[in-house]
Amino acid sequence: MSASYGITRRSLIGGAMFAGLGGKALAQGFAGLGESADGFAAVVPGKAFAFPADHGPHPAFRIEWWYVTANLVDGKGAAYGAQWTLFRQAVSAGAQQEGWANQQIWMGHAAVTRADTHRYVQTFARGGVGQAGAEAKPFRAWIDGWEMRGPGGLSDINIAPLQLSASGADFAYALRLDAERPLVLQGDAGYSRKSLREQASYYYSQPHYTAKGSITIDDKPVEVTGQAWLDREWSSQPLASDQSGWDWLSLHLRGGDKLMLYRMRQTDGKHYGSGKWIASDGAASQLGSADIVMTPLTFTEIEKRKIPTAWRIEIPARSLAIECTPLNAKSWMGTSFPYWEGPISFAGTHAGLGYLEMTGY
Repeated sequence: MSASYGITRRSLIGGAMFAGLGGKALAQGFAGLGESADGFAAVVPGKAFAFPADHGPHPAFRIEWWYVTANLVDGKGAAYGAQWTLFRQAVSAGAQQEGWANQQIWMGHAAVTRADTHRYVQTFARGGVGQAGAEAKPFRAWIDGWEMRGPGGLSDINIAPLQLSASGADFAYALRLDAERPLVLQGDAGYSRKSLREQASYYYSQPHYTAKGSITIDDKPVEVTGQAWLDREWSSQPLASDQSGWDWLSLHLRGGDKLMLYRMRQTDGKHYGSGKWIASDGAASQLGSADIVMTPLTFTEIEKRKIPTAWRIEIPARSLAIECTPLNAKSWMGTSFPYWEGPISFAGTHAGLGYLEMTGY
């Protein structure tokens, strides 16, 4: 485990995490993401997505992230996970200022996971001075030496191929991601609701990546291949004040289908769920709260918290009933606002690999 800090990443983690750099603590929802977003742009239905422009930043909105998770295996069959995330947070609304006066703060999280170890690193940078940022075309997102970049020939609709790299004190990785299918708009044509009220984000994914490259742990590099998933999301208030956090999964089913689902945990126990089933031919179907049953099976104690690291997932309308098991139950991201995130496998009516993220525990 390692951590590094720049001068001044996602845990989705926008509001309080970044505001905390100035000594302000926000209490509404996980990491303050339920705080009022007065002055920032609102997420409303009916947005017409435009690419490549929407691969780039949206500074009128308070929070945003570029998020990749990868399920990988080496030549001997050992499983790995890799995570790369860049978050942008505006600390105040209004016209963008120049240089050090710029109100954008950037955070990066990177991690690698194996059955016997989980390594992570966190870094921060200030906007306006070139330390971090994102550009739509040619596509590039970066913070210090970490980079997600589209080499020549990138398809704006597939957002592929990509080159991905990050490093910490005791690990590093460099991956190439390729995809032949177009990206997927989550929710209702990209409008992703987070509650029965007005909380929502703009959200799209590229769940079809194949990945290859290398992972180095303790100066021992291995070649890896596998599958990866990109999430792009931006919002100004993605949580209601009575939502404590979320449980999110991205699943690669063995037959080629993909599944994204999440539940936003509410203090009254009436959790809000959503998801999308993506068939192997690219056709996508929306799932609502009534379609999804998520039941914790096993809890792992980490830093005096009980984290539900194994789950039973049921989608009766799809005849799906699976049990998800973590590669490493201690995949804890002890960052500014800590959360659990790591690779999983699942079996039952369907089998495959994926990633699980849980916040607010």
